[in-house]
Amino acid sequence: MRRMSRTLISVALAAVAVAGTAGWASGDAQEAVTGAPVGTGAWVGAGLPDPGRVGPVGIARFFAGLDPVKKRKLVREHPGVVGNLDGVPPELRYEANALVTEGAFGGARVLAYDPRGRGQVALVYGDLARAAHMAVVVPGSDVDAGHVRPLADMAAALHRATGGRTAVVAWAGYTTPVGVGLDAATGRLAEAGAERLARFADGLAAVGAAEPSVFCHSYGSVVCGLAAHELKAKDLVVFGSPGMRAENVAELGTSARVWAAKDPTDWIDRVPNVSFAGLGHGADPTEPSFGARRIPAEDAAGHGGYFAAGTSSLRAFAAIAEGDVR
Repeated sequence: MRRMSRTLISVALAAVAVAGTAGWASGDAQEAVTGAPVGTGAWVGAGLPDPGRVGPVGIARFFAGLDPVKKRKLVREHPGVVGNLDGVPPELRYEANALVTEGAFGGARVLAYDPRGRGQVALVYGDLARAAHMAVVVPGSDVDAGHVRPLADMAAALHRATGGRTAVVAWAGYTTPVGVGLDAATGRLAEAGAERLARFADGLAAVGAAEPSVFCHSYGSVVCGLAAHELKAKDLVVFGSPGMRAENVAELGTSARVWAAKDPTDWIDRVPNVSFAGLGHGADPTEPSFGARRIPAEDAAGHGGYFAAGTSSLRAFAAIAEGDVR
């Protein structure tokens, strides 16, 4: 009974602490945005491939068979679908999303923009179509289309740290938890996010983009853990992680290299690594028993400082993204 009480207390603490970058205000439960892009009804009604039935490979094949005039026509007539459909060539997605967002995300090209709910967005730094290396950054709590700056700063910092040679995607493509609440301590939103992340990576592969290194912050590492078994990635890098819903690397079911970082001042270290009745996210990925490769992060500061200029963690991230470590 005493052991059970300690476990319940730990789970309660996890529910309070695991919300990523959130403040102390309690967040309402979020409804995960899923399904086909906005405008799919008109798209399918025009005799075009149904995103609910045709995967990214089929979408890529369909667009490869179109002449340039037809492609531009689809961009103009169905920007909400073309801009968010995995398997569409990046340049067409940029054009479509430029029509929809009207320059709202300056400094990066918009690979995806979904206005539903709090909004989801994917921003690209660098040349996604031609870069030899690619990285995708997956955020934790409180990130959406209206609050994307912390994530965008991470992606831009990684792009700079690689000398601009690696294309980096800031992927705010799932419904994140808000504030401190049960959403942050459960896997419900992460499960929906994992499906979207895996399909997004499938879409990148379908258009010939480089296999990505995926960098997963805080609750984003829960998303990556749940997606790992079907995620097309050469590396999974988690930092400030509350757990990946696995007890070790083998349970992730991935052939990707798995890396983990946690700096000494990150408050995530005070979050109990428990899993009970659906609450908590399991083992600490930085523990030796987990089996991940440890990334130095002693000079990073706090929960959001892993991409700060000059830090060991950022240098390691850049080396991983560029394939400079074995």
